[in-house]
Amino acid sequence: MSTAMTMRLSKAVVSVLLLFVVALSGFAHGFVRPRTFLNRLTEKHNYLTTEELWFDQTLDHYSPYDHRQFKQRYYEFLDYFQAPDGPIFLKICGESSCNGIPNDYISVLAKKFGAAVVSLEHRYYGKSSPFKSHTTENLKYLSSKQALFDLAVFRQWYQESLNLKQSKANAENPWFVFGISYSGALSAWFRLKFPHLTCGSLASSAVVLAVYNFTDFDKQIGESAGPECKAALQEVTHLVDQKLTSNKKELKSLFGAAELEIDGDFLYFLADAAAIAFQYGNPDKLCTPLVEAKKAGEDLVGAYAKYVKEYYVGSFGVSVATYNQKHLKDTAVSEDDSDRLWWFQVCTEVAYFQVAPSNDSIRSSKVDTKYHLDLCKNVFGEGIYPDVDMTNIYYGGTKIAGSKIIFTNGSQDPWRHASKQTSSPDMPSFIITCHNCGHGTDMRGCPQSPLSIEGNAANCSSPDAVHKVRQQMIEHIDLWLSQCKDTDV
Repeated sequence: MSTAMTMRLSKAVVSVLLLFVVALSGFAHGFVRPRTFLNRLTEKHNYLTTEELWFDQTLDHYSPYDHRQFKQRYYEFLDYFQAPDGPIFLKICGESSCNGIPNDYISVLAKKFGAAVVSLEHRYYGKSSPFKSHTTENLKYLSSKQALFDLAVFRQWYQESLNLKQSKANAENPWFVFGISYSGALSAWFRLKFPHLTCGSLASSAVVLAVYNFTDFDKQIGESAGPECKAALQEVTHLVDQKLTSNKKELKSLFGAAELEIDGDFLYFLADAAAIAFQYGNPDKLCTPLVEAKKAGEDLVGAYAKYVKEYYVGSFGVSVATYNQKHLKDTAVSEDDSDRLWWFQVCTEVAYFQVAPSNDSIRSSKVDTKYHLDLCKNVFGEGIYPDVDMTNIYYGGTKIAGSKIIFTNGSQDPWRHASKQTSSPDMPSFIITCHNCGHGTDMRGCPQSPLSIEGNAANCSSPDAVHKVRQQMIEHIDLWLSQCKDTDV
């Protein structure tokens, strides 16, 4: 065991030992942070556990001389763990504060396989920031590459902690990694880069392909909306573009977004409000009132403003300030504010610029490449732009050369076009098709926000479609865990 690892163990072994004998309560839930993929979890009964634990993590895994560390938050849930040889499920937290282990479908899987569940907060997010200020200079260690190394180091440390507790030397429990969306990509990439550290990965709605101009995002919204709702949304966009030139102040006030002085920010806010309905399994919340208003000859812009204020901002809990570039420039560290952090990753690694297609778009044509590049420059400074080619060269994009990775996507989810949607040897891919099957349906059920306890699929328009894919997931997890035990991986 290395000196660094020994030091980490000496600091944390007491808490690890205690938590192996204390039963933890359960909770979890989801609430979207605007322009991120993952849900913000709020209510305690929606978590398996919210008890915080801490790990000393290396700041720069690529430096031979910088040995600085920072405190990284993690959680563990042991109620279903069949000690000492049961599997360990590593649930990756993504681009938001990680406030516990959600009580989604992973709880069902953990119970079925007798697994412990551990979850590590992504560096910089939540309470795991290495710095007291998020200046552009201080954000240079925020990347998927560093995050993957975090997971690898944590995985090794946790296994050694478990061995120490059980008085076992060099033992290896079978590990399996889970993630949704960006963390789904991390799950796939972890198996790709560290295949010796996990028996396999579930990559749910995994955005493994970095995309510069992500026009397929908008196109999918049109397909998911259907002809009537799509036509209504396009008419709203046309009317909004017109009103922006004639009565900008009154228009923005109608949507409760007067603070968004940059027109692109305002139009992005309106575009996201529509996308989120399909992304998270609530299409009728948007389409029913819009189509009815259009048929009745009512004010479509007014009807859309009502949806935005009552549902997107009201029920869904999105803050208009999230879209304000003045807010994004704020370098203060805040546990509950991840907007600047995720935009830094967007502006340096993955892009996913949700630009309007040249024809038949839902969103305004003013949400274009220039808007995104200007945002990156304005918020982070000169020379900041996403090198998606390098990201895809490093990971392989949809041509990822991994193995034992399960890819899953929901048919209505616009993000699926940045995922791997076709199967290849040892990497099966499944699309769950139904009216309200969106982002992470396999793990979250329907709707995808707010949380359905244990990923309940009863409210999916086709529960059977979800159950069939889940059965495939279970069979692959079972097979790969058994192969792992046989080969001592």
